[in-house]
Amino acid sequence: MCDAEGAALLKVSVTAPPEDGKANAALIRLLAKQTGVAKSLVSIVSGATSRSKVLEFRTDDAETINRLTEWGKAPS
Repeated sequence: MCDAEGAALLKVSVTAPPEDGKANAALIRLLAKQTGVAKSLVSIVSGATSRSKVLEFRTDDAETINRLTEWGKAPS
């Protein structure tokens, strides 16, 4: 899925409530687990209080980068 500017989007749902950072923490745990990247290497760059977020994965692992790239290309 892409936004109006063509940037890749990934739609993710978590069951944690959006209070006290619980949903953000759940999102980071989920994406870290799915990508094999340590939670400490995944962070929310912007949108911490918004439904739309920009995340950063600090990794140079080619397999992880390829997986993230493919997620961005997947049809909605």
